[in-house]
Amino acid sequence: MQIIRKIPVKQVLTESSKETLHNQFISHQKQLEQECQQLKFEQRKLLSKKGISREEVTKRFQQEITKRTDKLKWIEFQLDQLETLPLGSELTEGEVESLVEVEVGSNWEELFGEQAIIVKDGTVIQIR
Repeated sequence: MQIIRKIPVKQVLTESSKETLHNQFISHQKQLEQECQQLKFEQRKLLSKKGISREEVTKRFQQEITKRTDKLKWIEFQLDQLETLPLGSELTEGEVESLVEVEVGSNWEELFGEQAIIVKDGTVIQIR
């Protein structure tokens, strides 16, 4: 029988990967700030129209703006953490799925114990 198993992919932090992550965070941060500005503009536009519930418009837009400001706070936290991490640290980047063959008598701990794929500067350096 085959079972799908998730295996974490970890990235070793190097100067170049640190810079790449920093740039990704900054880019995402700018995008969220632009979205907040756009939402505020759209809110003002809708509030000027007649026949629309001002409270409902304000509530809905505020919820969306709050979601984005929370994400902005999270990105700022991640940027701070990135600056304090030493080079060589392993960061979980994502997960991949793997097929595992399970048979009667298979050692469950070996099949589903701690496994990971380690990547350094875009190259797989280790499979644990």
